[in-house]
Amino acid sequence: MSNLRLQLKEKIIEQLNLEDLSVEDINNEDLLFGDEIGLDSIDALELIVLLEKDYGIKLTDPAQGKEVFESVETMAQFIEKNA
Repeated sequence: MSNLRLQLKEKIIEQLNLEDLSVEDINNEDLLFGDEIGLDSIDALELIVLLEKDYGIKLTDPAQGKEVFESVETMAQFIEKNA
């Protein structure tokens, strides 16, 4: 597992206070929103803050967020391209 993906899982769990989840519970391809991980719109705002604070990446297009935050894998790919 890549270091960035592991780091993202740890930060998501910490930032969103997902105490019932561990890094091992989240697969890189799991959907963050919906049935698999179950994040909501408030969590999306927290993820936007995480991207900006930790990686210096600002999302300006809300539609882009839907694609970026689909899974840990899509987030990692976006960070690798834009950081």
